[in-house]
Amino acid sequence: MDSQELQILKNKFDIIGNDPAFNRALETAVKFAPTDLPVLITGESGTGKENLARIIHQYSARRGGAFIPVNCGAIPAGTVDSELFGHVKGAFTGATDSRIGFFEAADRGTIFLDEIGELPAATQVKLLRVLQSGEYMKVGSTKVEHTNVRIVCATNVNLDFALQKGTFRQDLYYRINAAQLRLPPLRERKDDIYLLFRKFTSDFSEKYGMCKVTLSHDAIDLLTAYRWPGNIRQLMNFTYAVTALESQKITPTSERIQLDAARLLPYIPHEEGPLLPAVYGGEDAPRSGMSVEEREIIYKAIRDLKDEIDAVKRLVLSGGAHYQIPAPESGKNHPAEDAEWQDPDEQVQEEPESLSVKKTEEELIRRALEKHDGNRKLAAKELGIAERSLYRKIPDDLKNKSKKK
Repeated sequence: MDSQELQILKNKFDIIGNDPAFNRALETAVKFAPTDLPVLITGESGTGKENLARIIHQYSARRGGAFIPVNCGAIPAGTVDSELFGHVKGAFTGATDSRIGFFEAADRGTIFLDEIGELPAATQVKLLRVLQSGEYMKVGSTKVEHTNVRIVCATNVNLDFALQKGTFRQDLYYRINAAQLRLPPLRERKDDIYLLFRKFTSDFSEKYGMCKVTLSHDAIDLLTAYRWPGNIRQLMNFTYAVTALESQKITPTSERIQLDAARLLPYIPHEEGPLLPAVYGGEDAPRSGMSVEEREIIYKAIRDLKDEIDAVKRLVLSGGAHYQIPAPESGKNHPAEDAEWQDPDEQVQEEPESLSVKKTEEELIRRALEKHDGNRKLAAKELGIAERSLYRKIPDDLKNKSKKK
């Protein structure tokens, strides 16, 4: 695909950006489109994975069929089979009529399964059968149904890590990963950030009759220095807000205003990360600006450090007997919610008991519960871990004082 064809594609789908990695993802999507290969799109939330799936659909032989986007993470676990495969009348309480599912609705078209890693294990088995033979059964029925769909999946979590954790099936992973595309986060597309800002302020000003907002050089530097953890979606909302608050109605003598860094600075978000790191969680779970891969590296380093600390403690308690510090295990990942967090800066010549990671973790849990008056749900959200994981870690003297709300 030459540069002119690529620009035509961008204009057709209202896409802004010239980043080489981003362009490569677009070109590869067009190459995969004519085939019926399952495609896995990876990338952080807000990077435009659904737009890439639509491009694959529109450049395929199925473009005359339906394109059905499904957010797997937004469907309750108890109803996900009914939503995907449909149900028959009387299949469960409240099923007063039969209902077709997304796979039936997408027959001869494309179904886009976003947040594929959130599917329950039982549903993953049924999805694997659809991929293998196109067969499925509606909830409450024994009749085998058939569908002819192209499946495009997306994830914003590391499925390799989910495989090791046991939350995602290996056979399904290999089925959906016949072709893989990666969309880079906005922080890796520095030169595209201001282009997108200009696009969004232009759209907003055109819709509401406001002056377009431009930025001085120092303001552009400030804009591109921020990490944008919410990526394009966050930048769009940010631009709309800045334009609404700083702009004014268009006049015959003014169609745009310029902001310098001092004027833009109050709008740049100030991030405060969670007390404990978390890789997986629902939409309400706090997320840091780090990628999943970056967090995994940190978790492994922390675990290796803990192994060495434990070895030193055993050496001290054994009265100085010879003991070899174990080498860190290579290639072994540990689930984020089970990671024991400590601040390396606090590992200074204290008595052995002060080196306990668990003690530090318990102190964080105590503070979170005190802050939220014993509410486990709010405390877990602030700590960035699942509520049931929090309950397992709560010190015994606090369990009766904490509340599930």
